This record gives sequence, C-alpha cells and structure tokens, in this order.
Amino acid sequence: MAGLVTVLVGVTSSAVIVFKAAEALGATEAQTGSWMWALGLGIGITSIGLSLRWRIPVVTAWSTPGAAMLALLATSPDRVTMNQAVGAFTVCAVLMALAGFSGIFERMMRRIPVALASGMLAGVLLRFGLELFRGVGTRPSLVLGMIGTYLFMKRWQPRYAIVVTLLAGCAVAAGQGLLKPEGLHLMPAHPVWTAPAWSWRAVAGIALPLFLVTMASQNVPGVAVMRASGYELPVSKTIGWIGTVNAALAPLGGFALNLAAITAAICTGREAHEDPRRRWPAAVTAGAGYAAVGIFGATVTSLFAAFPPELIGAISGLALLGTIGGGLAAALGQEQDREPALIAFLVTASGLTLLGISSAFWGVVAGAVALAVGGWGRKS
Repeated sequence: MAGLVTVLVGVTSSAVIVFKAAEALGATEAQTGSWMWALGLGIGITSIGLSLRWRIPVVTAWSTPGAAMLALLATSPDRVTMNQAVGAFTVCAVLMALAGFSGIFERMMRRIPVALASGMLAGVLLRFGLELFRGVGTRPSLVLGMIGTYLFMKRWQPRYAIVVTLLAGCAVAAGQGLLKPEGLHLMPAHPVWTAPAWSWRAVAGIALPLFLVTMASQNVPGVAVMRASGYELPVSKTIGWIGTVNAALAPLGGFALNLAAITAAICTGREAHEDPRRRWPAAVTAGAGYAAVGIFGATVTSLFAAFPPELIGAISGLALLGTIGGGLAAALGQEQDREPALIAFLVTASGLTLLGISSAFWGVVAGAVALAVGGWGRKS
C-alpha cells in the first residue's frame, strides 16, 4: 500500500508539469505519451533494480523542477527544437552517470553554492505559483475551491492534500460542465524515437541547468531522506546507474531521472513497515506502479487533456508551493549569500533569453558573479 500511495502522490502532483514541459517543446500527443512511457519505465527499472540489489527502499522519480524549467522555455522567443532538447537530455544523463560512477558527486555538490541553486530553482518555479492565482480571475469557484481544499487537507492529512485537491477540482469542474471526456481513451503508449541533435545553445541553456537542478534539488535531498531513515545508500553507484538508464531512455523522452525525496519518505518511513529491513518491497511496488503508468502513458495524457486549463494550473501551483518555499528559504537563509541568491532568483524568474540561452543558466551566472565580487570585496 505504501508503494501504491507513492505512485498516486507522485503522478497526481507532478505529471501535469511533465505535460507542460512536453508542450513547451512542441511535442505531439504521441511524443508526450512516449515521454510518460520512458519516464515510467525508467523509474520502474531503477526503483525495482536498485531496491533488489541493495535490499533497501530506493525510490526514483522524474525531475519535477527539471520539467518546470523545460516548461519555462515556452516563454522564450528563441526556443530549441525537440531534437536539440533530446540531445541536451542525453548530455545531462551522461553527466549524471559520470558524476556518480566517478565518485565526485558529493564533492561536486559541496562546491556548488546551495543558495544559488536554490535561487535558480525558486525562479524557475515562480511562474507556476503565479499561474495558480491567475486562475482565480477566470474560474473563481473552481480555483478557490481547490485552494480551500488544499489548505484544509494540509492541516489534517498533508500526505493526501494534492490527491484530494485534484479530486475536488475534478468534481467542481464536472459540476460546471468543464470536463471534456470525449477525448479520453484507454490505450497503451508507444515509444517514439527522437534523434538527438547537438547544439551549444541547448547544452548551455538546457543540459547544464537541468543537470544542476536535478542534482542539487532532487538527488541531494533524496540522499538526505535515505540517511535520515537510517539507510546507508551506495550513493555513487546509485546515481551512476540512474544516469545510465536515463541516457538510454533520453531519445524516447526520458528528460531526467533522479532519486525521489518527498515520495521516497513514504516508502522509507514506518508507514511502509515497522521493521526497516522489510521496507524495500514498498519501493519495488512503487517501481511496478510507475512502470504501469508509463505503459498506459497515452491514457494519462488524454486524461489531463480533458481537464480545464485552470484546474491544471491550480494543481501545478499547489503541488509546487512547498518546493518554491523551500527554494526561497534555502536561497535567502544565509545573509552573506542572500543578495547573490536573490539576483539568481530574479534573473531566472525574468525569463531573460540572451544568445539563445534560457534564463536558468544566466540566473546562475549572474548569482555566481555577484557572489564572487562580494567575496573578493570582503577579502580585501
């Protein structure tokens, strides 16, 4: 049951953001279904394989902040092609595998200012938070009802807040005749191969920021969750194998896989089993559930296409509130790094595109320059 709840929470809280990312890159319906196929299969392979190998609950996931960053490309006047994006996905996955197998992952993370990565993450996700409240102007009863449900559930049953909020939103939308079930159909997804194309703009504007966001905001917390639950995860090999599977699936839509953090806590906690040594089957069950979601990715795609855009925007914003808040807290927590992190946040949130490279990259660059200048001034 813990494994099934993990899948339910993970899919309902972030699948819509994956669809937004695919839409931003101009994916067809078949390609979007292939994204879900590749991501679901990748999570299934890594969660089941690594959990059986180490006999501990290893839960993987797609990179929700990474998907949000890709969706931000929709605001760029000079977007990359799908082939160039797939090339960037492949580069990101190879970098992850190298960072894992080489053993430099933890050392590298210590060199990347957490404040800058967090500021960039919050800037990437800001648009989703704003979109939540923009929907109040067009569908007030729907969006306000979802916000009220979310706040109530966060008070009483926070684990199921997003699931119940989505169900409440569907009920209100159905009552108002806003659902479009005529396009809903049950059918499996089919992998669609997209040949990678190499572009320095895509590498600098997608691959490097995607790698940074995934490693800093997903893999690092994922390791922390495992250790907080008392598990000594072989970090280097785990990250290396996740990157390897990711690289194989990138041309099919697997943009970024990583250790799960929030949903992993469901499988690593006492809710899964009182005995920590017997919790790994929860992660295996979660992997099987994600693989099933991937196989029927076309059905999931058509399901979300039947929802009104205000519902999609509301559930996306609510699902990312905690991540946005956590990013801002980490970015602004240390006074000496506060201003550089704020610069990284603002540049990223601005949607700036320079030399064809997205704002996520320039946010980190601007923040790093501000940090270096500030540090040089203090030393002198």
